[in-house]
Amino acid sequence: MANPTEIKFGDPATRIAQTGHWTVLLRPKQPTLGSLVLVCREPVRAFAELSAAAYANLRAVVRCVEPALREVSAYERINYLMLMMVDPDVHFHVIPRYGGSRRFMGADYPDAGWPGPPDLQTALTPEADARNALLERLRVAYESHRAREMTRA
Repeated sequence: MANPTEIKFGDPATRIAQTGHWTVLLRPKQPTLGSLVLVCREPVRAFAELSAAAYANLRAVVRCVEPALREVSAYERINYLMLMMVDPDVHFHVIPRYGGSRRFMGADYPDAGWPGPPDLQTALTPEADARNALLERLRVAYESHRAREMTRA
């Protein structure tokens, strides 16, 4: 069952991947192309309360998220923001960072905060077709990297 933070960020419609401990969601408002939310599925409200298994699984998820985002958005840096003021479930906003902008399905996705902190207020909400295409590209890229990680294990 999804927790309130997963639901707020559109699960299951925005889901890219899910493990036993984490859900990877496309952020509905995109401050940069490919911005995600990584939500812990455990019923905890503090990072220190995660189980050892959730910490270990976080590493595996990140090892798929980062190359998938690099493939889709060609980011130069990546920011993980743990902003749990409104949504108390443990989660990260994953923001790919780049100078300039990226173009996807006819829309420009500038990084308005570059080279400083990300500007979460200046965000594009993709139209349904663009959102669905971005979801599909990220799902395919994530799954491709997950399969590679499994062969390494």
